[in-house]
Amino acid sequence: MRSIIVYFLLIISTSVLAQKMGDMPIVPIAEDAYLKWERLPYQRIGVRAYMRSTYDRRGDNHFSDASHYLYQESDTFNVSLDVKNPGILYFKRTNFFHGSPWHYETDGRDFIVKETATDDPTDIYNKYKVTKFLPQNLFPEPLTWTWAITKGADLMWVPIPFENSLRIAYSRTFYGTGYYIYHAYPLGADHLSKPLKTWNHTPPDSKAVELLKKAGTDISPFGSSIKEMQKEVSLTPYQSITLASVAEGPANIRLLQFKVPVEDALKFGKNRLTITWDKRWYSSVDVPIDLFFGTGHLHNPEKKEYLVKGFPVNVQYTDDYVFLSCYWPMPFSEHAEIELQERNGSSFKDITFRLKTVPFNDPFNHVGYFHATYSDHPKPALGKDVTFLDTDIVEGGGPWSGNFVGMTWTFTDTGNLSALEGDPRFFFDDSQTPQAWGTGSEEWGGGGNYWGGENMTIPFAGHPVGKSARDATDSLDRINSAYRFLIADHFPFGKRAIVGLEHGGNNTANEHYSGVTYWYGAPYATLVLTDEFSVCDPGDIARHKYQSPTASDPYWLTSRYEWGPHTDGPDPHSPYSQEDFQRSRQFFPPQSDSVRSMKGNSQFVLNLKSENLGIMLRRKFDYQYPNQEAKVWVKNADDPNENWAFAGTWYTSGSSTAFFSWPNWPGGKFYTAEAELASSDPKIVNSERRWREEEFLIARQLTNGVSRLAVKIEWIPNKKELLPGQPFPVESAWSESRYWVYCYQLPEGK
Repeated sequence: MRSIIVYFLLIISTSVLAQKMGDMPIVPIAEDAYLKWERLPYQRIGVRAYMRSTYDRRGDNHFSDASHYLYQESDTFNVSLDVKNPGILYFKRTNFFHGSPWHYETDGRDFIVKETATDDPTDIYNKYKVTKFLPQNLFPEPLTWTWAITKGADLMWVPIPFENSLRIAYSRTFYGTGYYIYHAYPLGADHLSKPLKTWNHTPPDSKAVELLKKAGTDISPFGSSIKEMQKEVSLTPYQSITLASVAEGPANIRLLQFKVPVEDALKFGKNRLTITWDKRWYSSVDVPIDLFFGTGHLHNPEKKEYLVKGFPVNVQYTDDYVFLSCYWPMPFSEHAEIELQERNGSSFKDITFRLKTVPFNDPFNHVGYFHATYSDHPKPALGKDVTFLDTDIVEGGGPWSGNFVGMTWTFTDTGNLSALEGDPRFFFDDSQTPQAWGTGSEEWGGGGNYWGGENMTIPFAGHPVGKSARDATDSLDRINSAYRFLIADHFPFGKRAIVGLEHGGNNTANEHYSGVTYWYGAPYATLVLTDEFSVCDPGDIARHKYQSPTASDPYWLTSRYEWGPHTDGPDPHSPYSQEDFQRSRQFFPPQSDSVRSMKGNSQFVLNLKSENLGIMLRRKFDYQYPNQEAKVWVKNADDPNENWAFAGTWYTSGSSTAFFSWPNWPGGKFYTAEAELASSDPKIVNSERRWREEEFLIARQLTNGVSRLAVKIEWIPNKKELLPGQPFPVESAWSESRYWVYCYQLPEGK
C-alpha cells in the first residue's frame, strides 16, 4: 500500500490537471515504433496486442504446432491469420521458408511474399548458404532475417498497417508453422503518432533500418543535456555497494554499463543488480547480471565478439574486457538507487560502471517504471505453465498497468533441447483466453528446429549460449538460454500481466528454468472494470435492458477454454495419433455456463466511468459458431435524441473446428522437396474447446462523458466454408454468454 501512496504523491505533488480529452500519451506506430522507441515506458491507452499462431488446436504439440489453419479458400490459400478493424502487423515468424509463397492481404488487396528458396526448395541445405525475403527492397535486414542466420526461422519485423482487415495465407501447407504479433486500435483513434494508412508496398523508412543496424553499438543519446557518470568499482565477498544514487529527477536513464575484465566475467555475471525508483519499498530491478544482459552465463570459450548483439542490451568482448550495456529507457520522478551485490564469495577489481541520464519533461502519469523481474523454477509443476511474471504478486502486488517488452530465460541445464517444444502463453487483464499463444520456445526466441543446437544473436531475438547434451563438453555448455526483446511488437496491459511458457510440449519436461522479464509498469490500473452481465440471467437482463429478438433460448455449455492438453487418452475420432496423446494428462477441467446464439441484433446498456479515455468490451461466447462477425453501434443511453454511432466491426475468425494439413512425407524423411511442393492434405480437427473470450475497443470520442452507454450488436451473416465444398459443421451465428466493460483512465498528474 505504501508504494502506491508514494507513487501518487509523486504524480500529484505539483499542479494537478483535470483529465481532459487531450491528456493521453501519443502512441508511436509503424516505423515510429522504432524511431521513437524511447517512448516504450509510456502507457498505450486504447491499444491491444495479440499473438496468433498455427498452434495445435487441441492444446497438444501435434506436428510441432505446425499447419493448423482457420479455413481454406483454395489449395494455395490456406488462412492462418484473419483479423478486422484498424491495426498493424508487427511480426511474423515461419519455420524456414515453409508455407511460401505467402499471401499478405491488407484491406482486400493481396500481395505475394516469397523467400529465396521458395521456387526451388530441393537440396536446400547445400544449395543456399544465405537467403532473403522477396521482394528484398520491401523486407530488408535487420527488419528481416532468414534461417541461415537465425538457425531455422524466417523472421519479419516490417510493420504492415491495415485500416480494415488483414489476412495471412500460405500457398503450401507442409510444415506451415507460424506466429504473428499485431496491434489493434479502436476505429477513429486520434492519439497515434501519424494517420494509420494501409500498407502501400513501399520500402520501410530507411531511418528505422539504419537505427536497427546500430544494434551492438552505443545507441544512447548524446548532447549538452546529457548527464554522465563513470566510476571504478571494487567488491569484496558478499558486499553490497551503491553504484549511483541519483536525486535529480524527473530524469530518464538511457545507458547503464559495466566494463569487466574477461577473466572475471563468468563470476561477475552471477552477482546481483538492483534498482529502486523514487524510494519505493521494493526494488523494481532485482536480477542476476548475466540474465539481465540477455544471456544465461558469461562463459565465452569460443571468444566471440558478441554473446548478445541485441538492440536494447548487448554483451561485447574485447581481448581484455567484456562490456555489458543496457539501453532500456528508465524514467523516474525524483530518485534512482542502483546497487550491486556480490553473490559468489569472490573479490572483484577494475570494474568500471557508467550511467547516462537525460531530463524527463512529460507528465509522469504518462509512463511506468522499468522493471526487470527475476524468477527461478528448478522443478516446474506438472501440467502448469512456468510463470515468469504475474504482476499481481510482484513488488507488493497489483494492480499494475504498462507494457511487457521482453524476456531472457534459461530452459535447461542438462542440454535437453526438447524442452523447447513448450509454447509461450500470455494472459492480460482478466481474460480467460490467452491473448498470446505461440508455437514453441525456440520460435519465441527467434529460431527453429532447436536452432540446430547452434547459437545466434540478432537485435530482437537470440540463443546466445548453450549446446545439446550430445555436443556439450562441460556443464556450462549444457546451460541453454534465449532472449526475446519486444520493441514495436510489445504487449500493453491495463491491470495485470501473466507471462508463461510451457515446459515441453505438454508441460511435462523436468528441466530447470529461470528468467528475467522486462516490463514497464505503474502501480495503478488504466483499465477499470465498471460493469458486467450475463445475457442469460433474468436479473442481469432487466438491469442492462438486454433485448435480442432473434436469440435462441439459453443453453448450458460444458466445455474448456484454450489452455493446453487435457485428454486422458487417445481419441479414436481424432486425426491425431495415439502416440501424440500418450503423454497427455487431465490438466484442467471443463467449465459450465449458459449461452445464447442469435442471427439478428442484440442491445444492452452498460455503466461507465464518465471521465474515461475509451473502453474495452470483452465477450464470452461459444466458439463452435464460425467466423462470428457483427457491426457495433453505440450511443449515450441517457440522451433520447442521440443517434447510433458506428464503433467498428467485431470479428472472430475460424471456430473450434479447424483443419490440419501435412502433405505427403515420403519414406518417413523429415524433409523432402516432394512434400514441400505437394498439394494440401486437409484433415478436419475439432478442438473440443468451445469457450472463448474476445475483446473490442471503442474510441474515447464515443464514450468520454458518457455514464451509461447503449450498445447494439448487428450480426453480419458469414458464408465462409471450412474447405472448398465443405462447410463448417455449424452455421455461423453470433454467440454471447457474458459481457464485461473496462474503462481506460489515467490518474491526474503533474
